[in-house]
Amino acid sequence: MSPTPNPPRDEPEPPRDLVGIGIGPFNLSLAALAHPLAELDTVFYEQRPGFDWHPGLLIDDARVQVPFLADLVTLADPTSPWTFLNYLRARDRLFPFYFAERFHIQRAEYDAYCRWASQNIPGLRFSHQVDAVRWNPERDAFEVDFTQLDTDGNTHTLGRTYTRNIALGLGTEPHIPQPLTPLVEAPGVPVIHAADYLDHRERLLAAGHVTVVGSGQSGAEVFLDLLRHRPHGREQLHWLGRTEAFAPMEYSKLGLEHFTPDYTRYFQALDEPVRDQLVASQWQLHKGIDADTTAAIHDELYRRSLHGGWPDAVLTPGVHVRTAGRIATTKIELHLEHTRQGTRSRLTTNAVVLATGYRERPLDRLLAGLDPYLRRDNRERPRVDEHFRMILDPCVTGAVYVQSAGLHTHGVGAPDLGLAAWRSATILNALTGKDPYPLPTRTAFTTFGLDRQPHLPDTRRPVRTLIPLIDSR
Repeated sequence: MSPTPNPPRDEPEPPRDLVGIGIGPFNLSLAALAHPLAELDTVFYEQRPGFDWHPGLLIDDARVQVPFLADLVTLADPTSPWTFLNYLRARDRLFPFYFAERFHIQRAEYDAYCRWASQNIPGLRFSHQVDAVRWNPERDAFEVDFTQLDTDGNTHTLGRTYTRNIALGLGTEPHIPQPLTPLVEAPGVPVIHAADYLDHRERLLAAGHVTVVGSGQSGAEVFLDLLRHRPHGREQLHWLGRTEAFAPMEYSKLGLEHFTPDYTRYFQALDEPVRDQLVASQWQLHKGIDADTTAAIHDELYRRSLHGGWPDAVLTPGVHVRTAGRIATTKIELHLEHTRQGTRSRLTTNAVVLATGYRERPLDRLLAGLDPYLRRDNRERPRVDEHFRMILDPCVTGAVYVQSAGLHTHGVGAPDLGLAAWRSATILNALTGKDPYPLPTRTAFTTFGLDRQPHLPDTRRPVRTLIPLIDSR
C-alpha cells in the first residue's frame, strides 16, 4: 500500500486592500463608507471588546458639539444605510427626534448610534490587539501581527495578515500633567482624569471639597454636574483653569468655516513653523466651552444666590498647578501660581478631577518596524500628505493613512467629528484610484489665502476704443 501523498501546498492568500487599526468614530466612518465598495477587501481591528466612546463623560444631557449631520457618513453620502437618521428609523425613533427639534444630540445618543453601527457593519474585529506592523518587500505588502483576546483580556490566539494599505485610527489618550502624575498613580484620595468621571462620581459627590482642574468643555461639564448635585451653601467646589478666562468656544458661522475641507487644504499647504504657530493660537476654536454650558453654570450659581449669600464655589482662571502632594491620607495640597499676577498660593482639597485634555496616542511602538521608511518633520513627527497618507520611502508601495494623528499637518479640524466622513471619503477615493465618493470642490464662503494674483488690465498697451459707425441714411 503506497503512502498517501501530501496535499498540495496552498498558495498564500492575497493581501487585503485595507487593514484598519482601532475602531473609534473615525475608522468606524471609514468602515461604513467602505462597506458598499464590493471590490475592497477590508478588516478593522480593535483591542477593546466593543465600541466605547468616552464612557466616563456620558453625563446626563451633555451634548456633542457638532450637529447630528456630522455622523459617520452623511457629509459624504447622505444615502448611506449608516446615517444617524437611519439609526433612528431602525429604532423607531424618527418622529420623537423630529418633534424634539434637536440639532445637537446628546453625547450618550451619539455613543449609542456608533455602537449600533459597530454591531452591524461587517469586517469589524473587536478583542483583536495589533502588536506590530512591518513592510514585507517580498510580498509587496504590510505584515500586521495581532493577538486575539479572550473575554478576560488574555491571549487567545496569535495571528498575522497582509495588506496593501493601513488606516490608523488609534485616537487619543487622557493627558495628566507631570506634577499630578504621582497622585493619580497612588491609592487613597481620589485624583482622577475626567475620562473616568462617571466611574468615580458617587465618591466625588461624597468628598468634602472637590477641585476641578481644566478650563475646557470637559472641565465645565464636570463642574456643572458636581454643582447641580452638591447641597446648597455647602458646595465646596473650586474650578481652576490655565486660560485667561473660562472662555466660550468660537461658534460663529464664519468661525466654523475653519472646520471645512477648504481650510484643511489651506492649512496643510502652509510651512511647518506657520502651522505650529497657528495650532497654538487657535485653542478657542476647539478647546473653549460651549456657550450653553457656560450659561447653565451661571444660571445654577445665580439660582443658588436667590435667597442671599454666595454659593461656596470658586472659579479661578489664569492659574496653573506647579506641584502637588498628599497631606496624611485624606487631603491633597495643590501649589498654585497665577500667571499674570505672579502670585502663589496653596489649596487644600479632598478630591481632584483632571479635565486636562487628551493627547494623540504615540505611534512609535506600533510602527517601529516602519521607522526606517518614515519621513519626519523638523520635530520628528510623521509627515502626512493632502490625502492623509504618511510620507514613506518610495520603495514602500503601500500607504499608511492616519485618521486622528494629523493636528500638526491638517489643523484644528483633524480631531473634529464634522470632518470624519469627508476624510474617510478622501482616503477611499485615493485608495481605489477612482471617485466612489465625489467631494465638493468648495465648502466655505471664506477664501483662505491668496492662491494667485487677481487679473488686472495690462496697462502697457493702449486700449483701443471702438466707435460705432453712425448710419446717416
